[in-house]
Amino acid sequence: MKVESIHWKSSQPITEDYVHQFDKVSTLFDYNPWDGSSWAARAEWLDHGRQSAADRGQIADVLSAFNARLHNAPEAMHAIEQLRDERTLCIAGGQQAGLFTGPALVIYKAVTLIRSARLASERLGRPVVPVFWIAGEDHDFDEVNHIYALSQDLQLNKIKVSSASEKRSSVSRLDISAGQWEEALQQLDASLIPTEFKASWMDALQTIAASSSTLVDFFGQLMAKLFGSYGLVLLDSDDPALRRVEAPMFRRLLEQQAPLHAAYLQGKQRVNELGYASQVEMHERGANLFIFDEDERILLYASEEDPQLFTDRKQERRYSLSQLLDWTETAPERFSNNVLTRPLMQDYVLPVLGTVLGPGEIAYWGLTRDAFHYAGMKMPIVIPRVEVTLMEGIVQKNMTKYGLSLDDVLYRLEEKQQQWLKEQDSLKLEERFEQVRVQFKESYQPLVELISGVNPGLGKLGETNMAKILEQIGFLEHKAADAVRSQFDASLRQFQRIGLSVLPLGKPQERVYNIMSYLNKYGTEWLYELVDGELELDGLHKVCYL
Repeated sequence: MKVESIHWKSSQPITEDYVHQFDKVSTLFDYNPWDGSSWAARAEWLDHGRQSAADRGQIADVLSAFNARLHNAPEAMHAIEQLRDERTLCIAGGQQAGLFTGPALVIYKAVTLIRSARLASERLGRPVVPVFWIAGEDHDFDEVNHIYALSQDLQLNKIKVSSASEKRSSVSRLDISAGQWEEALQQLDASLIPTEFKASWMDALQTIAASSSTLVDFFGQLMAKLFGSYGLVLLDSDDPALRRVEAPMFRRLLEQQAPLHAAYLQGKQRVNELGYASQVEMHERGANLFIFDEDERILLYASEEDPQLFTDRKQERRYSLSQLLDWTETAPERFSNNVLTRPLMQDYVLPVLGTVLGPGEIAYWGLTRDAFHYAGMKMPIVIPRVEVTLMEGIVQKNMTKYGLSLDDVLYRLEEKQQQWLKEQDSLKLEERFEQVRVQFKESYQPLVELISGVNPGLGKLGETNMAKILEQIGFLEHKAADAVRSQFDASLRQFQRIGLSVLPLGKPQERVYNIMSYLNKYGTEWLYELVDGELELDGLHKVCYL
């Protein structure tokens, strides 16, 4: 498989500079990912500077139980056992548990985790384990309950799974029935073309669905099937057993809420001073923690009147600090991190050498350095996730047919399509209609001026009449152009396929399409070539020619 590296400018200015001009953002991060010495420096800090951390044995027990439930591969179970050893470090990164793994970028994050861990292990001469942090605690079910698939007739179809509950609870707590799984699988089956791989994949997904009661269950089993043999360890952030290990850190986050929030605000100010916009909305009273109350995930706010009191946004629910601190001991499963405290919790739970982040994540992690330092921590090395566009053979063929470069497709496809259409117009309709308009105006305008001298009212009527005639000429031109376009309908559909394949909904392919259609068409060989090949982790976008 041919892989081409390109500079596709990030929509996140912080991320763009992080990858290509690190000096501009160096004050927002603790390590330069492009400096080879950062890896040894981070490992040294983890060995001797890390003071607050969860018990490795307890974490390994939690991971072992969860991954056994997912039927993860022996290689992953071995990696978990390695984490008991103080010499073992990890590369961590995660994502919400999307339907059938969600958008393809989730798969590329796993690829980046595995490759980064392997390269770090070789560089440092010690075990480095890839850990995928499933954000099962997140509650936005509508964001993860669907995927998009491109149909044969070039329609973008939405495949969706429903939940039996409509509560605003975490994804890992929302049950999905056998009937709901079956409905989603039928939609997927209808969207996949017949191939040599289809039957085995549908059988595998049916088997996974039979033992999955939530999206996290299904997501975890499918990720284990794809990457378990590469030692990818999976973690559910909403695992009650994990919550018990995290309890001391939740206590710290509550007790130090005010100074920690001030540190986040200081990070936001630093970002703004460098000329960037903050990617996280920060409320002045934000506690940066959630609490589960009657199965609903409620964001906490510090009370304005009483520093010992926390409320929900509308101040309808009230929780005393002493009550919350008690729950960290008696019911830690009631707590959940937000996007700002999750990085700190991840560092408490795991010996994180590096963390794999997407463009948006890098932008908001830029707010957290001061909070890390206040908590007695240092930010791990931030590793940009590999970004990938898959270029299918039919798309390559059509690009060649119309003389389109990759830049043409990314930045000016509509312009190129219109240019191609004009070149096909042997009748020169646009030119001829323009000639008619000019000739008509040259003949008619003097007449209007003449009658205007006789009667001003006639002149006004003449102007109106001339405008109507020009409008009718334009109408005929539009109809003639449509007739010409209809002659090239097949070609226009090929242009459309190129656009929908590479930039669906105007977004990078990896952010819209799910991986299953590609696994169905091409099997897994191309995917594992990404893992096992010479894919460079250089921050550049990868175009993979299938």
